[in-house]
Amino acid sequence: MINPLCPYYGKCNGCSAQHIDYKQQLNNKKQWIVKALNFPYVEVFHEQEYHYRNRMDFIFKKGRIGLRSNENPNELVDIEECKIAEPKINELLKEIRTFFKNHPLLKEELFYYLVIRNTSFGDSSLSFVLNDNSTKLGEAQELIRKFAEISSAKNILITYTNPDEDESISEEFFAVKGNDQLQEEYLGKKFLYSVQGFSQNNTLMARKMHEYVHQLLEKYPSKSRKNAYLLDLYAGVGTFGINNADLFKEVSIVESFAPCIETAKVNLQENQIKNAQAFVLDARNIIKLKLKTPLFVITDPPRVGMDEKTILELKRLKPEVIVYVSCNHQQLAKDVLKFSSYEIKSVAVFDLFPQTAHLEVVVELVKKEK
Repeated sequence: MINPLCPYYGKCNGCSAQHIDYKQQLNNKKQWIVKALNFPYVEVFHEQEYHYRNRMDFIFKKGRIGLRSNENPNELVDIEECKIAEPKINELLKEIRTFFKNHPLLKEELFYYLVIRNTSFGDSSLSFVLNDNSTKLGEAQELIRKFAEISSAKNILITYTNPDEDESISEEFFAVKGNDQLQEEYLGKKFLYSVQGFSQNNTLMARKMHEYVHQLLEKYPSKSRKNAYLLDLYAGVGTFGINNADLFKEVSIVESFAPCIETAKVNLQENQIKNAQAFVLDARNIIKLKLKTPLFVITDPPRVGMDEKTILELKRLKPEVIVYVSCNHQQLAKDVLKFSSYEIKSVAVFDLFPQTAHLEVVVELVKKEK
């Protein structure tokens, strides 16, 4: 047991492990994966324990700005500084708290969320999530525009949301300063992504994970690999597909969210990737692509895992290798069992979320020898 660094620990529901020594946290996560996958050889990768998050979703409530209470999710813990957030996140949070302090508009059911993001390029952004049913949207917009004039954030957005949906992102938004595009770098390549889109919340660990996956695939014989095809499933803006395109003959990048694929196409062009295509397609429908073999697959699904139709199609295609990236090890274990003709070759844990029970896992599945 150690003393938590954060004064809100136990009150805020953002962290659950600050009382545990970090080495023990890592060992605990390793053992979870060993048990879940019944595979003893698990590598563990980590970086800094604190100040790692490049995105924070704060909540507005009754004139306060903070995070949900651990004791009552309907209550708010007023947060002045978050110990797991990057310094720039806390700098921007301080700007907002100072500017909006005691402003009567914050006490209305108008401001819902505040999404703060930062990148290694310094492309910081703020997204004020507003109730689109409020009669005071005009006043709120004007207030945010005044704040934008003095804020150090490069990009400031106003996002509209429906009160019943309780979402911190939306397709309904506009920029009052800068634009909605951020930039990050992995494996020497630059990637654009939207403020409203997904990106890993721990930049240093995301880079380690991309390096690991590239090295993992690079180990396969060059002669057979250079004549093979790569399928990047649940691809977002194409990071895995683009980072590994140099290893394969052709790459198919598949993502169901159209704006992400539009950005993926820009990323392909900017990184001068000539052997890849990006498709707007639900992973359940990859049969429409008429994929070629021999095939390698990288799949990075949401927490719910892969759809049964996707798994059935992959089993029919019989990829040489499936690299499964997961943020939900319990669902991962269930999905892996469905690939009965494959066996686990390697497993690695990436601690993208220190001080919490969350983690990222990369599993390498290969065909069983007959």
